[in-house]
Amino acid sequence: MQPIWAIGLMTGTVLDGNIDIALLRTDGETISEFGAYTLAPYGQDLRALLVETLDTARKWNFAEQDPAIFAKAEKALTEAQSNAVRDFVAAQGLSMADIGIVGFHGQSVLHRAPQLGRIGATRQLGNGALMAEMLGTKVAYDFRSADVAAGGQGAPLSAIYHAALLRGLKANGDTAVLNLGGVANITWWDGDDLVIAFDTGPANAPINDFVGALGLGDMDRDGKLALAGTVDEARLAGLLEHPYLRAAYPKSLDRFDFTADMAKGETAENGAALLTAFTTSAVGKGLDLLPRRPRRIIVCGGGRRNPAIMAMLPARAGVEVIPAETVGWRGDAIEAECFAFLAVRVLRGLPISFPTTTGAPAPMTGGRLAG
Repeated sequence: MQPIWAIGLMTGTVLDGNIDIALLRTDGETISEFGAYTLAPYGQDLRALLVETLDTARKWNFAEQDPAIFAKAEKALTEAQSNAVRDFVAAQGLSMADIGIVGFHGQSVLHRAPQLGRIGATRQLGNGALMAEMLGTKVAYDFRSADVAAGGQGAPLSAIYHAALLRGLKANGDTAVLNLGGVANITWWDGDDLVIAFDTGPANAPINDFVGALGLGDMDRDGKLALAGTVDEARLAGLLEHPYLRAAYPKSLDRFDFTADMAKGETAENGAALLTAFTTSAVGKGLDLLPRRPRRIIVCGGGRRNPAIMAMLPARAGVEVIPAETVGWRGDAIEAECFAFLAVRVLRGLPISFPTTTGAPAPMTGGRLAG
């Protein structure tokens, strides 16, 4: 297959109020060209609706009947992202006829990892058929459900794209990719055929929630609180005994599996420092699980913009840390690029998840195709 232009969309679980949109030219195996990228803000009304939806989803907890708010949020989200894509394409001087496919991740509202004797469950809101109708192009969506139904974790899905980026660098097992979104995940490639990926622990979500609950904004901006605080090392040591951190991969997390309650009772500065230290220490424990511990990690995602996280990672994770831009990647765009890449793989019938990335029983094709 010749490379085509694909658009990838991502809205993370930290609900930062933006739609990540990235244009990528790819055949689903290699990357031919990086196109434009933008953050398209959606309105406060939609953000408030999504916050309420995530809260409702936790109470719903995969009960039989969907809450009414799911349909309302799905329609509003799909329309907002479709309109954002149309505006983005026009701004590049292109038309939808130039776009081969759109990868529409949707909004994750709840994720439950599989356990012994019980398959997992996952739910993303996003109406691919409606988007295909609005845009007049093919749309790949619902990337996780098939993997989960087969017994996989359904996450992380970024591994195959991270591996393609690492191949472009001619990297090997000495280099891994760390994505810091609401949750942190690592991808390790041995330089040959083995790709391993899993969630190491939380990233931005508990920090953001802790700061927000104190009325100090929606994040620890520039890491100022954490950098001014002191870590309670004894309390941190207790938190690091959590069984998830010792569990073998593949493994995955919901955004709320680790919460801001880990810092309950701490001052703003000390609580932010504790949560930041926990995130970075958990990364180190994750690296210890790999067949070969990498010498360096390339960091992408919003968390790399937090100087406190980036300052603590080398010491607490025991690894050299470089931001994605250092190697020519666009650290904010990688998640959206990933879903452009995966969309082309869905179009071609190529696998998007693997036994060593999600625990699927075999390499799994996945995603649904509309349009």
